[in-house]
This record gives sequence, C-alpha cells and structure tokens, in this order.
Amino acid sequence: MKKKLRYGLLPAALALTLTACSGAGEAETTAAPTEVQETAAEESQETEAEAGGAGSEAGSNILIAYFSMPEDIELEGIDANSGASVVVRDGEALGNVQYIAQIIQENTGADVFRIETVQQYPLDHDPLVDQAAAEQDEEARPELASHLENADQYDIIFLGYPNWWGDMPMPLYTFLEETDLSGKTIIPFCPHGGSGFSRTEETIAELQPEAQVSEDGFTISRNDVADCEEEVVNWVNGLGL
Repeated sequence: MKKKLRYGLLPAALALTLTACSGAGEAETTAAPTEVQETAAEESQETEAEAGGAGSEAGSNILIAYFSMPEDIELEGIDANSGASVVVRDGEALGNVQYIAQIIQENTGADVFRIETVQQYPLDHDPLVDQAAAEQDEEARPELASHLENADQYDIIFLGYPNWWGDMPMPLYTFLEETDLSGKTIIPFCPHGGSGFSRTEETIAELQPEAQVSEDGFTISRNDVADCEEEVVNWVNGLGL
C-alpha cells in the first residue's frame, strides 16, 4: 500500500497538506505560499531577485536556501492558527518553511534563494501526495527552475525544507548534488509532522562531505509554526553568527 505524506490534512478548505508520520510529511509536508502559477522563467527571475541576483558582488555572506510547497487555499476568514501548514502574515498566506525563512532573513540580513522546480507540483492534495511518493520511489531528481550561481560568496547556508516520508523532498537532492557547498557551514531548519529531522542532517553531510553540517539546526512541529517567531529569533541569536 502506498504510504501517505506525514502532514495531517487541513480542515475543510485547508485540506491540502501532505499527511504525517506514516508517509512523506508537511509528506510530513510544509505548505508554501498561495501564489499564481508562473512560468519557469518568471520563477527563476523572481528567485534570483530575491537572492540579490546570481552574480551579486556585495550581498551578505549568509544565504537562506529553502524549498516550500505550493498550496491552493482560500484566504478569506483564515487566521494564523487555522491550518497546520499555513501561516497568514500581514494578509499573506505563507508556507511553514517560507515563514521561518522570512524570520531568519529579518534577523540576519541574509540573502534568500528559493529552490523551485521546472515542473509545477499539483495544487490539489491527493495528486501532490501521489507525486511526492512516486518521486521518492523513483529516486527522482526534479529539474530546478533556477540555479545558485554565486555560492562562493557565502560562508553560512541556512537550508530549509519540509520532512517528506522521513526524508528531504527530492528537489533538495537536486540542489545539493548540483551545488558545491564545500567549506561552508550548513544549518538545516525543518518543520515536521512528528518525526523531526529524521536523518536528513546525515543525508546532507553525505551529499556535501566537504561542508560542515551544524548540529544546532532548528526543527519544529508544523502545529507550532504560527507561534514560533520568538523561538526562531532566539535560536538564530544563539548561533552567534
């Protein structure tokens, strides 16, 4: 029988997250911001602009690279605590990973690189669950819509992703296999549906053997993300960056 993603379903109109510990969790899955589907080229341009451009010469030496799932929800009447995978901030729906990334950015001045794929993931829950399961079964390496071309300027990489099926989403494998992060410190952060990091820190270290993977990463239940700002700030401050 096919496993289910680990994030629990959102009630009613929010039932788009991937299910918790039995499968790929936020497959444990993290939802991403509500957004109109765009072409790969447009997404690539936006991602580079968010990171300060692939050829930025005067940016931060800290980068936040993250993957967050798209989700199709109705915002009207939704508050910050309405769904396990959605945080509403200033009227905008953000995925858990994106929300944490924003808090980190606000407290570090880091550049931001959003990991996105050329092929769009389904916005509906069941097809999304099926695709995530199939990608893991096939050990797929989804093609990315944009690529980090200025990795050399960064010393510290915050790496954010949801816990899917006790592992990273497959686009994270693509990113880590095509990007040389040798000599850098990688600090993972991961919302989950009950399994924490699983062994994803070890997987990152295997894929980036010349990088140092911090043991002080941040993982939090998707149920607690909406109220996690102070906890994230304290965590970031405690890193001594």
